[in-house]
Amino acid sequence: MTMTALVAPTVADYEASADLAALLVRTTHDDALSVPAERLRLSCKCAHCTRARFDGRFPETFPGIAITEIGDLGYGLNISFSDGHNRGIYPKPYLLSLAGR
Repeated sequence: MTMTALVAPTVADYEASADLAALLVRTTHDDALSVPAERLRLSCKCAHCTRARFDGRFPETFPGIAITEIGDLGYGLNISFSDGHNRGIYPKPYLLSLAGR
């Protein structure tokens, strides 16, 4: 009898969409997912954004926000946005949860 281990998917590859309005993710299970840039920006958990939420000064929307740069840190992605924000680190399991996985 052979046993196969169930392994949760993780991010295998990624890129910004052509219009920079979404992060396109391919998982190790070969799923193709898309996370809108606005959802990413609204979901940032960096200290600056966390404090802004606590103080009631975090925006409710980021219309027209675009992804300007993506840095791979191994365990997650550092994503920069067109509003100048570049402090957010998105662990790969968190990215998949934002994509509905």
